[in-house]
Amino acid sequence: MGAAAGAACHPRRPRAPTPSSEAPPPGGRSARVRSWGAGLVPRLRSRSPALGSLDFPPPPRPARVARVSDRARSRLWSAMRRLALRLCALNRELLIPGRGLTQGSQNPEKQRVFHMHEACSPIHVNHGVCVRDKLREIVGVSTNWRDHVKAMEERKLLQSFLAKSQEGLPPRTMKDSYIEVLLPLGSQPELREKYLTVQNTIRFGRILEDLDSLGVLICYMHTRVHAAKMSPLSIVTALVDKIDMCKTSLSPEQDIKFSGHVSWVGKTSMEVKMQMFQLHGNEFCPVLDATFVMVARDSENKGPAFVNPLIPESPEEEELFRQGELNKGRRVTFSATSLLKMAPSAEERTTIHEMFLNTLDPKTVSFRSRILPPNAVWMENSKLKSLEVCHPQERNIFNRIFGGFLMRKAYELGWATACNFGGSRPFVVAVDDIMFQKPVEVGSLLFLSSQVCFTKDNYIQVRVHSEVASLESKEHMTTNVFHFTFMSEKEVPLVFPRTYGESMLYLDGKRHFNSMSVPVKLRKDCSEAP
Repeated sequence: MGAAAGAACHPRRPRAPTPSSEAPPPGGRSARVRSWGAGLVPRLRSRSPALGSLDFPPPPRPARVARVSDRARSRLWSAMRRLALRLCALNRELLIPGRGLTQGSQNPEKQRVFHMHEACSPIHVNHGVCVRDKLREIVGVSTNWRDHVKAMEERKLLQSFLAKSQEGLPPRTMKDSYIEVLLPLGSQPELREKYLTVQNTIRFGRILEDLDSLGVLICYMHTRVHAAKMSPLSIVTALVDKIDMCKTSLSPEQDIKFSGHVSWVGKTSMEVKMQMFQLHGNEFCPVLDATFVMVARDSENKGPAFVNPLIPESPEEEELFRQGELNKGRRVTFSATSLLKMAPSAEERTTIHEMFLNTLDPKTVSFRSRILPPNAVWMENSKLKSLEVCHPQERNIFNRIFGGFLMRKAYELGWATACNFGGSRPFVVAVDDIMFQKPVEVGSLLFLSSQVCFTKDNYIQVRVHSEVASLESKEHMTTNVFHFTFMSEKEVPLVFPRTYGESMLYLDGKRHFNSMSVPVKLRKDCSEAP
């Protein structure tokens, strides 16, 4: 699951990767970026709008004698801007980062440094440009709901930019997609309202929304087409493979930083690694590690599309790519052995039979007479349900319901289920295997059903099932299944299945619980609200 609770802060800031997809010419943009200090931060932008862009003009070409004065002025202006950045970095006592792509990069200046803001659920870029607005710009869709049909018609013209095969696309590196995002809760208190819980911690459901938006943007950085103004690809979240927590409590009064990049690529899919840090003193400490899987589709979001191949450039990147291959194999194996396809193993069958025997009434010795052991609850009594009307406000850039919104609603219902079951405010320690099986259309009725399916000591494994109802046929179709692992402040009751279907839910929950990384030790001051 990553480091244990209260992991040590990073002593130094590792260097972040450069964003260029091709090797820059000597003295080009990357060389100039590496010469800067690490002081290009949001506060600098707020003080001087003229310094708000990361993109400096290229070095002037050799000019005729008549243009020497223009060239001199250009060089002088560039030197003044670089000097201002260095002075800001020195004033804030920031270290100059290195070049290596290492997990937990602390460099707030390299690549693209964005800002998160909670106006529309999220991530803001360069003072007021929401990441979702940035995504709309990349895709070329309107923020006006009434214009979405026209925007989708215009995207049909981008079909000619789609590659016929992956070999026809230029390879990219992990540096090309690397992004860092700042959520300035500490420096901008007005942003805290939508992230704040009653326990003065941070709403994890909002973090899920931010991770989903960031994952999509990272993939667009990997697949960007320089010849087209808008991206011909429609990138959507296919799976949240795993989110492991390193800390159990987050302060709403300290800045948060996200970083991420593409770590593995298939033909039409991409694995994205993301990390989250929170400022503690003068250093950013690790909070969580997340792995998402995204898929690329054509410009109309109707069929698959090829993505740029990925080339590792160092042993560390090769290890990340190899881990991506292993993750894919693990997912295939897990799906093939699903209890919806195969019978439980001999050990699992024995577990279920022993639980059945423990619930038989010794007075009657009947298969129908069942009683609960001490400190136990029937699984059917651990359910909570909710209904959401999917309004246009929660749509994504392709005018379906935003996946981050679905995750937030599912998490909050799952948290309420664990809270009601355990009798205390739990905190999340792991999220895994969130499969997006079907898109949710705007205007749908979204039914969420949450259930405790496995418990052990202080841990509560919760499964949330979501489905939409067709207003015409009244049929319900599954859209997502969510798996959350919570930890309570005290030991929780055992949960017992009564039917064969509940027995399969119990075994499935146990499998997901056992896939969790090193368990988190309970800290009584770390209770968390949704």
